[in-house]
Amino acid sequence: MLKRCVSAEWMKLRHSRIWGILMILPVISVLIGCANYYMNQGVLTKGWYSLWSQVGLFYGEFFFPILIAICCAYMWRLEHLNKNWNMIMTSPVPAAGIFLGKLTVLGVLLLFVQVFFFILYFIGGKLSGLTSGLPGELPGWLLRGWIAAITVGSMQLALSMLIRSFAVPVGIGLCSVFVGLGMYVAHLGLFFPHSLLTMGMGVLSQTGLLPGENLLFYLMSIFYIVINSTCAIYRMCKSGIAA
Repeated sequence: MLKRCVSAEWMKLRHSRIWGILMILPVISVLIGCANYYMNQGVLTKGWYSLWSQVGLFYGEFFFPILIAICCAYMWRLEHLNKNWNMIMTSPVPAAGIFLGKLTVLGVLLLFVQVFFFILYFIGGKLSGLTSGLPGELPGWLLRGWIAAITVGSMQLALSMLIRSFAVPVGIGLCSVFVGLGMYVAHLGLFFPHSLLTMGMGVLSQTGLLPGENLLFYLMSIFYIVINSTCAIYRMCKSGIAA
């Protein structure tokens, strides 16, 4: 059943405009970050690490969370049109299949974005004149960033399911960026999804996570994904969203 739901989601997104958003925002992030790095090389002297601090700041802290929110709102857009909710909720497809199908497709899309961002980061570094080896922490930043992005996505999918407006969940996602930044600064980054994205990608600190922090990062990410998904599926089953 999940496979059918995933296939249905791919059919809806295959010829949509969401692919442009998935590519444009990482490009903007890297362009701004590389320009900032290039103009401040007298201060930013740590090569690839300094470049990551610039492109990662704009991408992981601002553009990536907004991209996730837009993508989630778009994935529920068709369901909120006309009376489509009534048709979906009366179809022989379980609520869990619908939500988890969207979450699975979202995870694949976000993996594509992470890989695309890495390619842009590498190209930007070469064009900026970097010749040394890439940071050893890079695979961890990208992997944890992807996991944290799915965590944020599970929350945004739940919001976009409940709120018919396209703009409101995106606005909440934007506000959550600043809440997450505040939580991170207050050393409470493990207790908010957007803070996990900041921590996981090494956006504000490239020193990496300690083994204990790394384990807690993955545990909290799984916890939030399970909680958000369970609450959303329960709401679909028990409340009259379609009405």
